[in-house]
Amino acid sequence: MVDISAKQKTNIDSLLEMILLKAEMMELKANPDKKAEGVVIEAKLDSRRGTVTTLLVQSGTLRVVDNLVIGTIYGKVRAMVDDRGKRFNEAPPSTPVEILGMNEPPQVGDKFIVVDHESQAREIARSRREKVREASLKPRHHLSLADINMGQVKDLRIILKADVQGSLGALSDALERLSTSEISLKIIHRGAGAITESDIALAVASDALVVGFNLRPDTAVEKLAETEGVSINVYRIIYDLIADIRAAMEGLLDPDVKEKVLGRAVVKQVFRLSSYGIISGCSITDGKIQRGAKIRLLRDNVIVFEGNISSLKRFKDDVKEVEKGYECGIGLEKFSDVKPGDIIENFSMEKVARKLDN
Repeated sequence: MVDISAKQKTNIDSLLEMILLKAEMMELKANPDKKAEGVVIEAKLDSRRGTVTTLLVQSGTLRVVDNLVIGTIYGKVRAMVDDRGKRFNEAPPSTPVEILGMNEPPQVGDKFIVVDHESQAREIARSRREKVREASLKPRHHLSLADINMGQVKDLRIILKADVQGSLGALSDALERLSTSEISLKIIHRGAGAITESDIALAVASDALVVGFNLRPDTAVEKLAETEGVSINVYRIIYDLIADIRAAMEGLLDPDVKEKVLGRAVVKQVFRLSSYGIISGCSITDGKIQRGAKIRLLRDNVIVFEGNISSLKRFKDDVKEVEKGYECGIGLEKFSDVKPGDIIENFSMEKVARKLDN
């Protein structure tokens, strides 16, 4: 074991020497004479060069004009450059290299292979795309009684586009972590590259938001989105993107309903009036009594009635509210069993916006 510190720059050379020694002892060797295989490290859509893909050659030798298949896409290596921008024609094992020539950005982590002919590469990519399409058409889980019993899940659907695959992966992970048991965030499509008219069409069909990072839609796409009523949201700062999506999800949450006690009154005397029925002569001891709010009647701290106020009077005048320190007459809607000493509590139910738990 080699103790190292990248921060203090200690023992880095020793670590590299140990890796080389272990590789030699274990006879870890790559065959440079076979067709190249490896993995995608990064991919992006460059406005001048087109699709730029960074590969790590793990075995074999990658050459200019090789036909590649990466996941469900294919292409021909038109050019190769190293990390300094220098062009070269061959990349042996363990070489990171930028290539031009893929027809669209592949996914980070996808494996690549080299085949003999472009037609062969096209057919392999087509076959893989067909398998992906068939998998997407398989029956999916629909809302069940179990879902209803637990509370219906709400969905926020997103089409996510970014300038490079690295940003796309980081954003996807961050957004998917926002999902909760009540609100499900679904990225129905993601990709590196420009926002296209196909993205807008998908957003229309699926009622989704279009979210872009570090890119802008062109004029034609903007006009189509405006015509179709699709929201395109573009960002240059990841924090702002996450914050806005979080706020949108919180807007889908059912608010908490909390009780707010507005006031209390003690019943001093009970009157029976021919025109109004039972009227409770009360003294306001706390807060205020409002006519439009709910009330409950407490007797020995036990709730004996909960409902509405039918009338609220100060002397002979109908009033909307009576504050602490004043006396008033209160009529209860469809309830007459009121006794001196009862407490009338006035309250309202308020909706409070909720926040995501995560």
